[in-house]
Amino acid sequence: MNINMRSATINDYEPVIKIISQVQDMHVDWRPDIYKHNDNLISKEVFEKIVENNTFFVAENDDKNIVGILELVFKHIESPAHITRDIIFIDTMAVADGYRGLGVGHQMFEFLKIMKNKKNMDGIELQVNAKNHAAYEMYKKYGFTEKSINMELLI
Repeated sequence: MNINMRSATINDYEPVIKIISQVQDMHVDWRPDIYKHNDNLISKEVFEKIVENNTFFVAENDDKNIVGILELVFKHIESPAHITRDIIFIDTMAVADGYRGLGVGHQMFEFLKIMKNKKNMDGIELQVNAKNHAAYEMYKKYGFTEKSINMELLI
């Protein structure tokens, strides 16, 4: 399947919310002690502000259906303890039900590699839910390695 990556517009709100809700439902299933169902994860007004920042992208298939979403944060890291770096942090990456396992995520990463090079960034980073084994395996297959591990103490 070929996809086209483009900046999101306000007209993409409904299909974007559908994908975000699918991901939220997975999180609720994995960790109902942390996540809850919510029919209004992002209001249209908030989405409009996100779109204005030009950091939210959609993946369209040949039929112009939105099959994936990507929200990025551009981070400049500079401190006495760190090498100065500029990274693209993937805040949200999701593929719609029915399109997972078809290479959409890999094409999104190819888009990110091109963006990284054009913007002269030093790297691409993300976090993955520990219960999301399919995404973890896809990231590893694509070449991501573990940088840190978040842990929790349930009391």
